[in-house]
Amino acid sequence: MSWIASPKTNKTVVVGMSGGVDSCATALILKEQGYRVIGVTLKVWKDEENPDRRWQERSCCKVGVARYVAQRLGIEHHVIDVQPEFRRAVIDDFVAGYLGGETPNPCVRCNERIKFGRLFEIAMEFGADFLATGHYVRLERNERTGRPVLKRAADGQKDQSYFLYRLQPGILPRLIFPLGNLKKADVRRRVESLDLPADEMQESQEICFVTQQDYRQFLSIQAPEASRPGRFVSSEGEDLGRHQGVAFYTIGQRRGLGLSAAERLYVIDIRPEDNTVVVGAESELLCEELRVNELNLFTEQPLERPMDANVKIRYRNEAAPARIEPLDEKTVRVNLQSPQRAVTPGQSAVFYRGDELLGGGIICDTVRLEGRDAPRPAENPSQNGHPRLDKKTALC
Repeated sequence: MSWIASPKTNKTVVVGMSGGVDSCATALILKEQGYRVIGVTLKVWKDEENPDRRWQERSCCKVGVARYVAQRLGIEHHVIDVQPEFRRAVIDDFVAGYLGGETPNPCVRCNERIKFGRLFEIAMEFGADFLATGHYVRLERNERTGRPVLKRAADGQKDQSYFLYRLQPGILPRLIFPLGNLKKADVRRRVESLDLPADEMQESQEICFVTQQDYRQFLSIQAPEASRPGRFVSSEGEDLGRHQGVAFYTIGQRRGLGLSAAERLYVIDIRPEDNTVVVGAESELLCEELRVNELNLFTEQPLERPMDANVKIRYRNEAAPARIEPLDEKTVRVNLQSPQRAVTPGQSAVFYRGDELLGGGIICDTVRLEGRDAPRPAENPSQNGHPRLDKKTALC
């Protein structure tokens, strides 16, 4: 059952208009349904309006396109500069994560803190009844409890529920996701009437603020201290060579290591505390247990008893069956039924039951398969206040 069952002709909705196809379609659909639509485009990054680059190479926010579509639809449109907030909430977090040997997901943080944090505040300041975005996710009502629940989108290839697990449960009744039951091809057909140039119909890049360079170049500019050479070592501690800086590597990486060996080597551990990158065989990437903190749940809060769920450890991964055990209010242990490859600290572990999104958290510790029968080492306090497993059996 859809959470928004019928058009609200006397209601106001703020639409987050990035200028991409999906947000333009969202504004169009809600205008057709009779809502009073206000378009809001957030300026998040200084390169977004550089006229010398195609928009797909600049940013997720195309101010000119959003303004053009708002004029075509005859709706109110505002451009709001949130660059300082975006830097603090997303970019600084991104840089700090890599410097700390983790692999952060900036889209998760942006949705949590900017698109459904700051933008929701802006929508309420405008006196809107709802906030809508072009995310591919379904928001429905649980017929038994009456509460809103998030579910995977009808288009499995475009489903974005993984990136929305950090939304605050209290704002769900004020959200609208018009694209959740549509296929991408249907959305493209809906915006044909807007006469968008062919270039504007393409997908934007994944990390909107990393422009004209890869993330390593971005880090070198934003944090010159990232370029600090150190040791490559084997899992047995053998010195294998020199790396360029721990921030430039991620768990599971094989290419670009610059190492010669009889077998393929993969990054299996990153140790910022002694500036060391550990490499080993692909079999050493298998993980059977992980610890997840910064927990956010749409169900029971806090989690008081173990629960079974399917867990996605990466956006493109299939969800895997697991047992989730609470350790404290914001931390759980996830025991995987089948070992997973290259589970990476800093990434998100997201929990599902069927199509329903239950919540998730940030991966902070993982136990490799080889540590199954090893005695649990002494635990040391981690940077975030939670115990951290010894480096011999953990990947963070």
